[in-house]
Amino acid sequence: MIELTKNIILVILFFVFTLTTLWSCVTQPMLLVEQLATDISVSPEALEKHVITLSRVLPPRHDDTDNLDASARYIKQELLTTGGKVYEQEYKVWGIPYRNIIAEFGPDSESRIVVGAHYDTADGLPGADDNASGVAGLIELAKLLGKTKLNKKVELVAYTLEEPPYFRTKDMGSAVHAQSLKDKGIDVEVMISLEMIGYFSDEPDSQEFPVGYLKYFYPTEGNFIAVVGGLGNMGVTRKTKKAMRSASSLPVHSINAPASIPGIDFSDHLNYWKQGYEAIMITDTAFFRNKNYHTHEDTAEKLDYERMAEVVKGVYAAALRFSGGK
Repeated sequence: MIELTKNIILVILFFVFTLTTLWSCVTQPMLLVEQLATDISVSPEALEKHVITLSRVLPPRHDDTDNLDASARYIKQELLTTGGKVYEQEYKVWGIPYRNIIAEFGPDSESRIVVGAHYDTADGLPGADDNASGVAGLIELAKLLGKTKLNKKVELVAYTLEEPPYFRTKDMGSAVHAQSLKDKGIDVEVMISLEMIGYFSDEPDSQEFPVGYLKYFYPTEGNFIAVVGGLGNMGVTRKTKKAMRSASSLPVHSINAPASIPGIDFSDHLNYWKQGYEAIMITDTAFFRNKNYHTHEDTAEKLDYERMAEVVKGVYAAALRFSGGK
């Protein structure tokens, strides 16, 4: 009887240890976070203006090159005001030209930090959250970096052709960019993909999950931003999460999980994984929260620009942490 009791206790302890280890590896818990001393200011009004322009004023951002070029010109014009080195990366798909828009900040360095967001949409939909929100964040991040002394180069990229039918093909703008860095032998310390960063909800059970048991690890209200990495990205995930929490009032949660779990690799960061680079995604969790995803209802007035501004503050802090900026 005593031996049986010991065995039961050992099984329980093993179960608790396994669960705690799993929770720690997946969620990257942290108790103390040093607050960033820098006063960061991001304009919710500017973010809203970018989203409205991209999702309502300009032509639909599907794979029609003329339509996409209208958005590319707008993004380039906005980035040119920030003080970065701005240029286009043009490539062709079936003889048709498409372009990534790139802005570089900081000195030439052996390694660099890449932050990117795709500007195309699925089927010509408005795409306010997906992904005008990410592009708006990228533009406002550029304004901050233009005023910052950096020790490493930070490269911002607005990608074309992320959406189907190009997703997971070599024709994605991010695939072209990642391949170009690899071909040049450039080291990327981390790539951060901004994928839908504008939709939040305080309603109970507004947050869903790809795997049911995750509801025991994370809030069930969609009021947080997520840092998403693969199993091999635990270090950069933790570093990013810590930096974001230091500069933002918004709750920041993270997950490290295999790409086989739906959503883990659903953005441009997957192309940097393919080249052997560390890469993560910053997201409001897309269709696990925003039911307007890939519909005509994904419109500008449904986004929360105050909380979006907090996301940009957090990403800026992460860029500083990786680049050693001041």
